[in-house]
Amino acid sequence: MTRKPLPDTLAPEAPAGPAMIHPPAAGPDETSLAGQVLIAMPSLDDPRFVHSVIYVCAHTAEGAMGIVINRPLAQPSFEDLLRQLDVAPVPPARTIRLCSGGPVDNARGFVLHSADWTGEGSLRVNQEMALTASLDVLKVIAGGGGPRHGLLALGYAGWGPGQLDSEMQQNAWLSAPADEALVFDAQTETTWRRALAKLKIDPLLLSGAAGHA
Repeated sequence: MTRKPLPDTLAPEAPAGPAMIHPPAAGPDETSLAGQVLIAMPSLDDPRFVHSVIYVCAHTAEGAMGIVINRPLAQPSFEDLLRQLDVAPVPPARTIRLCSGGPVDNARGFVLHSADWTGEGSLRVNQEMALTASLDVLKVIAGGGGPRHGLLALGYAGWGPGQLDSEMQQNAWLSAPADEALVFDAQTETTWRRALAKLKIDPLLLSGAAGHA
């Protein structure tokens, strides 16, 4: 995993202006995994990614970036984070769940959300999903509006050029189609199993998977 940070993402110490995430190169790419989920194989013994499910936000020749969707955070609460970022109203009119999005730049926040709402600086992954790292999305959510579904991730998972492709060839990950039910469901203890079910794979049949949730 590369630790090259994305620029100007929202964080308690970051300015409250719009933040930009550079989108992947324009044009269709049949080899891109953007918009899919990565499912950690049992052979992947890195403790940061055991049984992880990662939504891939960008995947180009320059590298890849994704958000771990099944590592919930109890603290801080969404309300506490709004206070840290000085985003009103507090308490908010609505909340979204928080998760640990990955080991890179985990002091910064990224809102993965349905693409029915986008703002300045949003990275539109596909027709269904987008990623926003500016405070604008938190302001509209706190006010009761914004995207239909969303989660706030602290940190992200990143790969350098060709690194994810190499890990796929080494069978560290499986890829599967993503949908809102899988990405935004708060029942994260079953996310890994449900992601495998999309591929019609019984986790108990995977080497090393027996005995795990």
